[in-house]
Amino acid sequence: MSQFDVTVIGSGPGGYVAAIRAAQLGFTTAIIEKYPTLGGTCLNVGCIPSKALLDSSEHFENAKHNFAGHGIIINEPQADIARMIERKNEVVKQNTDGINYLMNKNKITVFEGVGSFESATQIKVTKNDGSTETIESKYTIIATGSKPSSLPFINIDKERVITSTEALNLKKIPKHLVVIGGGVIGLELGSVYLRLGAQVTVVEFMDKIIPGMDGALSKELTKVLKKQGMKFMLSTAVSAVERNGDSVKVTAKDKKGEEVVVEGDYCLVSVGRRPYTDGLGLEKAGVELDERGRVKVNDHLQTNVANIYAIGDVIKGAMLAHKAEEEGVFVAETLAGQKPHINYNLIPGVVYTWPEVAGVGKTEEQLKEEGVAYKVGSFPMRALGRSRASGDVDGLVKIIADEKTDEVLGMHIVGARAADLIAEGVIAMEFRASAEDIARSSHAHPTYAEAIKEAALDATAKRPIHM
Repeated sequence: MSQFDVTVIGSGPGGYVAAIRAAQLGFTTAIIEKYPTLGGTCLNVGCIPSKALLDSSEHFENAKHNFAGHGIIINEPQADIARMIERKNEVVKQNTDGINYLMNKNKITVFEGVGSFESATQIKVTKNDGSTETIESKYTIIATGSKPSSLPFINIDKERVITSTEALNLKKIPKHLVVIGGGVIGLELGSVYLRLGAQVTVVEFMDKIIPGMDGALSKELTKVLKKQGMKFMLSTAVSAVERNGDSVKVTAKDKKGEEVVVEGDYCLVSVGRRPYTDGLGLEKAGVELDERGRVKVNDHLQTNVANIYAIGDVIKGAMLAHKAEEEGVFVAETLAGQKPHINYNLIPGVVYTWPEVAGVGKTEEQLKEEGVAYKVGSFPMRALGRSRASGDVDGLVKIIADEKTDEVLGMHIVGARAADLIAEGVIAMEFRASAEDIARSSHAHPTYAEAIKEAALDATAKRPIHM
């Protein structure tokens, strides 16, 4: 029987990063993955492929609507969805091949098959051909991620009623895509097909989209996406989804309690994700789950079984790849006797629409609920020279600071490259910077990042320069 110091079940961003860090720290390490390619949901059917399609569709959108304004005259562009999907698959392969390289480089043993506990220290690997192999591990890290959720009355046939996985591989552009759920996944994939010519209607139970983010971001993104042509049915509860041939009918009740019906040729169900523990055999190891089916862990990400840890989407907290990565490093370093830390308040959230949306720290709604005295500074992207030069004038930067100390409590951005800009907020808050600290730091001109300095000036002294 093969023996390892650390075995990781699941090779997504949390799992493969945990394995690499464990190997770097001198542990003999194995990783178990049920699918033929490494990388988990993120690299195969999540973050990476969706961004590839978002980039392709953005190029098409620019060619169709924006190039002429830059003096670039071309014939009417055509969207080749087959080539876009092919390119997306090429990008996925490059990334998954890269993970294979990293496993070899770090001398990590890879097992292809379903990993399930036989006991707290023994794991059976059931391979695709039905054969099995049992290994022994001193420590195990559960990193099995999540799967798309649904509603109990919806039959996802993966043809016309689909999840994000199928939406990444459509063979034709929908005429009318109905999206159930106004969160990150629904808005990103809705944006892909909106740009390619589909009519897109988003049906959302809450009274706003991206409900977990700051209200200013929700309001701004709603305005921008409506301008792009996306339609929204907010405060609307779906009660039925019926397929009839190539048509899908979604029945719902609006906020007045009146029945509404919307029909399309595809329905994307994006109502969140659920932790994936199927087939793990947790009961044999004695590992406990909470009331929502997540693996229970303590502050050290340790389960109730001392040598078994869990990270990522399978435990509590935001289901984000970079959160899982931080947790993977945290566990590996904990096992090595180090004292790592994670500040969960400083895990940024991003929506890769265009403009992008990003936030970190406390939202204004959270601070109101907590009774914290705060002040707000904001700055519109359209006031920036860089934004006007590129034509990306939608959006804003909002900085929330403590009323008395001026410490930055939250940063929230809608705008070009917000996904990259938010790192400035993370670093500032990690070092407990004040809004004045940011305002007094030189920002290159002309850049989108100048909006952060201007918002900080507004927060600390109500004296932005360009507004």
